[in-house]
Amino acid sequence: MAELALIDDIRAASRLMVRELGFMDATVAASDYPPSAVHTILEIGIRGPINSGELGDFLRLEKSSVSRLVRKLVDCGELRETPDETDARSKRLSLTAKGRRTLDALHAFGRQQVRGALAALTEAEQRKVREGMMLYARALRASRVEEGGGVSCTHGVIAREGGRSSTP
Repeated sequence: MAELALIDDIRAASRLMVRELGFMDATVAASDYPPSAVHTILEIGIRGPINSGELGDFLRLEKSSVSRLVRKLVDCGELRETPDETDARSKRLSLTAKGRRTLDALHAFGRQQVRGALAALTEAEQRKVREGMMLYARALRASRVEEGGGVSCTHGVIAREGGRSSTP
């Protein structure tokens, strides 16, 4: 079991990263979009056409949230919906030409942000950051999948599924 000081240090670093990456702002990555829209454009751009269900599963968003998000991005001209050839009830989501330009701008912004941070580190430290972040991200996913739960907010109290209350 990890010691409390280690856990609290990692939590503090995670909160700092969220703030420094701009995720507390209404829009991120020098775009006019909220984080969920930015991640949608990035993931569809990286993965290729997917349906709303796949998008929701990957981004861990509820079906109604995905529906509103997709509608906004279609209306803004970033995404297009096309019938799924294998399932007539489903539509494939892909980037439009505007969406590809937005994707390029998001990649450029993100790469510059990371490049700037890495410039303050030695090559060995840069490799440690990459390895540590990849290990931690995989561990977070494995922990979530293993626990089979998330957090919900009930009456102003954050409670872990299963009934135990906790703080994020």
